[in-house]
Amino acid sequence: MEVLYWTLLIVGGFLLGSMMFSQWIPKLLAGKDLFNESADNNPGAFNAFKHCGKKIGTLCLVLDILKGFVPVFLASLLMNASSIAFSFVMFAPALGHAVGLFNKFHGGKCVATSFGVLAGLLPITWIPFAVLAGLYIFFSVVLKIKNAAKRSVVVYALFLLVSCTVLGVLGKAYVACGCGLIAVLPIVKFLFSKNGLVDNKFHDNPAETHVD
Repeated sequence: MEVLYWTLLIVGGFLLGSMMFSQWIPKLLAGKDLFNESADNNPGAFNAFKHCGKKIGTLCLVLDILKGFVPVFLASLLMNASSIAFSFVMFAPALGHAVGLFNKFHGGKCVATSFGVLAGLLPITWIPFAVLAGLYIFFSVVLKIKNAAKRSVVVYALFLLVSCTVLGVLGKAYVACGCGLIAVLPIVKFLFSKNGLVDNKFHDNPAETHVD
């Protein structure tokens, strides 16, 4: 029975993550195709804010966070985190968002969804969420990296290093493994996106932060 529960959480999390709310809602409510209209062809919450305004952007952001939060939160409450399966529950919604199974394989960059995954860990540990949020604040406010894509790559690389090290020392090896897996996705997506890390008007506005 335990195997069935793990399977439901992993497969369900992947399918939930594959639901591209930030592509569908702008189409439904504003008649805008973010994949075609955005500079980086990214159907994420950041572009929903940019092209559709605060109301639609906020709705997309909340849904992209929730699809990472729900399966991980359920697993945190109901299952044993000392299992390799827990790492894949963490990874599944982020991978689904990156792949975009239900959006002709046009996925997003996983920032909002990865925050949702880490928020789902709060019954077990607050450390990964605090580390990722702290790094984004530090490189946005203190040691500013104006290019949003470069900032995200730096943040997720450091998040991978810090969270995996700290959680490993604390004996939360499989949570650390899950953090490592979800950290790799945004790095790869940003590096291989349409604009990559090229400086341009789209990326260089300091007020712009990727939340997709």
